[in-house]
This record gives sequence, structure tokens and C-alpha cells, in this order.
Amino acid sequence: MTGAIFVMLGIGAVCGIILSAASKIFYVYEDPRIAKIESFLAGANCGGCGYAGCSAAAVAVVEGKAGPGVCVVAGPDTAANVGSVMGIEAGSAESRVSFNKCEGGLRAEDKFYYLGAMQCNAVNAAYGGERECRIGCLGFGDCIKVCAFDAIDMGPEGYPVIDEKRCVGCGACERVCPKNVLEVVSLSDRLLHVNSEDDALAPCRQTCPAEIDIPKYIRQILSGDYEGAVHTIRERNPLLLSCGRVCPHPCEDDCRRGIEDESVSINQLKRFVADFEMNSGKRYHISRAPDTGKRVAVIGGGPAGLSCAFFLRRLGHGVTIYEAMPELGGMIRYGIPEYRLPKKTLEWEIEGILNLGINAVTNVRFGEDFDFGSLAFEGYDAIFLGVGAWSDYSLGVDGETLEGCFTGIDFLTRFANGENIAAGKRPVVIGGGNTAIDCVRTLARLGAEEVTLLYRRTRAEMPANEVEIEAAEHEGIKYTFLAAPVRVVGDDEGRITHLEYLKMELGEPDASGRRRPVPIEGSETLIETDMLITAIGQRPDVSFKESSPKLKDLSITRWNTIDNQPETLQSSIPYIFTAGDSATGPSLVVSAIGDGRKAARSIHRYLTGKPVEPPKKSLFKKRIPESVFDSVEGVRPKPRVKMPELPVDERLDSFVEVDHVITEEEALYEADRCLNCCRICYDKDAAA
Repeated sequence: MTGAIFVMLGIGAVCGIILSAASKIFYVYEDPRIAKIESFLAGANCGGCGYAGCSAAAVAVVEGKAGPGVCVVAGPDTAANVGSVMGIEAGSAESRVSFNKCEGGLRAEDKFYYLGAMQCNAVNAAYGGERECRIGCLGFGDCIKVCAFDAIDMGPEGYPVIDEKRCVGCGACERVCPKNVLEVVSLSDRLLHVNSEDDALAPCRQTCPAEIDIPKYIRQILSGDYEGAVHTIRERNPLLLSCGRVCPHPCEDDCRRGIEDESVSINQLKRFVADFEMNSGKRYHISRAPDTGKRVAVIGGGPAGLSCAFFLRRLGHGVTIYEAMPELGGMIRYGIPEYRLPKKTLEWEIEGILNLGINAVTNVRFGEDFDFGSLAFEGYDAIFLGVGAWSDYSLGVDGETLEGCFTGIDFLTRFANGENIAAGKRPVVIGGGNTAIDCVRTLARLGAEEVTLLYRRTRAEMPANEVEIEAAEHEGIKYTFLAAPVRVVGDDEGRITHLEYLKMELGEPDASGRRRPVPIEGSETLIETDMLITAIGQRPDVSFKESSPKLKDLSITRWNTIDNQPETLQSSIPYIFTAGDSATGPSLVVSAIGDGRKAARSIHRYLTGKPVEPPKKSLFKKRIPESVFDSVEGVRPKPRVKMPELPVDERLDSFVEVDHVITEEEALYEADRCLNCCRICYDKDAAA
């Protein structure tokens, strides 16, 4: 018995020695941080983070393969706790949710009938699916089957609808979708996206220089979600109040309904919801990303600068705007008269942009009051140049400097600054663009007896907005076409008395595609005038380049614009970007706004160490050929809402706003005219 005990003790001792040795040889160390991190996670083991349970997710964090916010179920407190274990700041990372890019669904036409396995991937394997649209949703719900959080449902129209409150951004739906219809995106992703050849874009969205999701905000108006409509517009355009008043709405030229009927009054609907917010007594909350610590100097507070600053701030960067004029707004403040865009409206809009935490310094001119050296001393990480086009072209004829002669932007700016400029009895304005029209309509309100607009081509070639040309006609402006000024005549006291011009006829088209005006020999004509305004175009003032040796590498074009890569808007100096009139020459306000966002996108990539390059498959001023129709079936004529206007006899004695906003009833009616177009499908029944 005793011997047996000793034997067992001996065996136990040997086993202990062996196990002790094995533990030294085969010891597997587990980082204690893993268990601690796992204790902070939700414990759901849902796999929504992309890892096989919470333990695997904790290992990934310790190995640096995942961040503190790895858990898609838990909130920011969990991320902060995990970050504290790792000794890093968790930050307040942007939430990501699934986004459905296609809303064609059941209305999309079939190219064949499918009788196989009812799965999206299986259907896609057969010639890309049975739908005519090559990028559209197939509708079999693979995304719904893989969602562990019941955040996706197949809507009644046959495409997936996302419940953003349930969606945790795990990406399972995105991974399973064979058509890339679903995409998990953050706020920054949405703000940075540029129209792509593979996007589900209606024709109007392709034409809009700001790339606004027009069908979406019109649907939101129709459903009564006016706040949602404002947010949709603001993802692309922070100056919706201003654009609702001055935009020539090129989107309406490509409205699919307009092929068979009058186009939808897109711009009036934009103005309706913009005014709705302003008149509601509150501002809608504008979301933005966490602060990045990066700082950008925006030089120029016009539409391009304000847009760039707005989107940079929403992306989390610090922004300071430097403006040469007393107030922000640029050309839309100083070049557009009060009767088109009231200053109080513009001020309300700019205030909302600055409320994001954007600093503004006014009455400072780049190259004089501050320069590149002072910006470098301040420690800015990038610079945006949006100096506008404030230098008027001159006629280049004798006598144009006589007393009583002005240039267009100079006249409008001085008047906007409160200078008392007396209008002549018989003023003449030379030009055919919007600045010329703004000048003649302003002169009519200042009490001029007879205002004449002189243009060297015909009315058909005038680049001004048609609605402005018509408004000027209604207000009694006299047009003289096919007339080119050759000399300004004055009296002995050096004051203008007449303008001499040559009559013209149209010849062959020039580089712009318009027929070139040709002088008619011996047709010299004198017109009596006591005031002349020349509004034949503007260009940027780039004299600031001489203020610093470091700007010698900044390339300037022969048109005095800042040379740039047209899709990224990066200049010849990598950390300097541009947009608006200083990049393109005088253009549309909405174009400056759209390019301001694109410049912000490029600056963001530069600041985050990503290559500054054009997006892959960027649509960039092109159209998707299959979306352009010659005819649209199922459309019945339905009158377009007329814009309410102040009667002419009530306009000319003041600068009260002329164009008014449509009523809510009219807005809902007009929104119902929209065909809710996508890439190739549209709502035929909506037009019946």
C-alpha cells in the first residue's frame, strides 16, 4: 500500500516536472489588453464589425487592424474606453450608414424574364440581370437576407429601403450586392462624391453645375418633408436662397418632362424650401465631421469662397475667410442688385455658413494688407484663392474716360456700397450679359427717363438670362442691336454728350459658335447720351502675385485666370487651389458654388495625404448617353406654375424684390409634375 502511494507520488512529480517544462516551451502569451477591450465591447458576437465575434475584434484592435470604434453596435463611450486601453484618442468618428443609389425598382423595364434561382448574384450572372438598366437594383433582396440588424426592407416600389436608425454601417449589404447599388457611406463620403459615369443620375442632375440630387429633394417636397429637402440641397449647395433667386437653372433645359411638355420649375421649388426655412424662425441643424486640426485660408468671400469654406468646415477643417470688401458675398452682394437678391436674405444665408465655426476677416486685400508670408506665419496647411473677376474690360475707344462714363461692375459696386450716383436722363449701357441687364434695370429705378442697351449682336446671341432680358423689356428698357461703339463724344467741359457707333451685320460663326458681327461701312450713327456704362466683361485682378517671391511659380493664363487642373482645381503650386471666376473667368453663380465644393474635396484629399487627382469615371461636363431621350412616353401636358412677380408699375420707384416665392399649394402641384427620373426610368403614371 505504502509502495503504491510512493509510486503515485512519483508519477505526479514527474508529470508536474513535464508540465512545468512544457509550459515554458509551449507558453502562448495573450496580451492582457485583449480581454480588457473585449469586456468593453457589446458582447453580441454579431459579426457586424467584419470579425468573427467580439474576441476577434479585440485582437484586431490590439494588432492595429481595427480602430477603437470597431464595434458597430456600441456607442461612442465604448470607443472611448477601448481607446483608453490602447492609449489613443478615440475621437468622435463619423457614423456610416447604408445608402441606396437606385430607386428604379419595379418601374425599370425588363429585357428578359428570369426563371432561375431567385438571388441577385445568380440573376446578375445571366447577362448582368434582367433589367434594362445596367446599374439598377435587381430586387431579389440578397441585402435583406444578410442584414443582421433588420435595417433593410424591400419597399413597395421594388428596391431596398434603409432604416438609418437601425443601420450600423457594417457593410454586409454592400459586400453582397452584385450591382453596387448599396454603399455604406459617412457624411464626408456624401459631401465629397462627384458625379460618376456609373451613377444613377437623372438628366437634370447631370446638367446641374452643383450636382444637386434634384429628384430627391422634389420627392421630399411632395411628401411634405421640407427640412429633408433643404438638407438634400445643402449637401451640394450652401447658397440655396441666393441660387433660388439668381440661378438661370440650366437643369431645366435637360428636364425629361420638357421633351413633351414644359419642364418642371426646379429653381422655384428650390427657392420655396429655402424660403420656408428662412421664414420658419429657426435654422435647420447642419452636421459636420469631427475637427481634424488642419487649417485652410480662403481668400475671397464670394460664392466660390463661401462654398469651399462651408464644405471644408463640414469636413472638419478650420477655415478663415479673407475678404477685400466690407462684407462677404462677393459678386452676389456687390454685383447683383437688391431687387433680384435682397441683402437681408443674403446676410441670413451667410450667417448660417459662418455659424459652423468659420472665421471671417473683411476689408483686407491679398498682396496689400496681408500676403503669402503672413499666411505661412499663421500656419495654414492649404490656401484657396477665389478672388473673383472684378476688373472690367474697357472699350478701347476715344473718349471713354470722359465725365459720366463708368464700367459695369464699378458702377454696381459703388451703388451697392451706398454711394449716391445720379443717373443720367438718357443713359446708355453697352453689353449683352447679366451685368449689362443689371445696370439698365438699376438705372430705370434711379429715375432715368430713357435707358438704352446697345449690343453688337442680336437678341438671340445675348448671353444674359432670358427672364432678365424680358424683365428689362417690361420695365421700358430700349434695345439697340447690331451696334458697335467706335467713339465717345464730349463737350468743352469734358462731359459725355454722344456715343458714336457703327451698324453691324452678322457674318460667319466665331470660336464661341455665335455669328461674328461685321461692320457696315459708312453706317456711323450718333446717339445722344449723358451717361455711359460699359459692361462687356470682366477678368480677375492677379496683381497679388507680385506680393511674394513664393508666388512666382503660380501660373496665370492669358485671360488673367489662375491656371488649374479643371477637375481638381489645384494650381501650379500644390497647396494652392482655386475656383469660381478667378479659375474660369466670369461664369454662373451656381458653377462657382459647385466648383467651390470640388476644390474643398481636393483640399481635403491634400490635407489627409491622399493623391489629388480627378475621381475615377468622373462625369465632368459630360452626359450619360443612354439617359438622353428624344421622346418620353406617358406624359400629358400639365401647365407649369408661373412665378409670381411684382407688377411693373410697383417696381420702378424702389428696389423691392421683383420675383416672389410660389405658395405651398403651388409647390406641391409643381413637385407632382416631376417624373422622378433616374438614369433611364421614370414615373409615367405621375404624368397622367
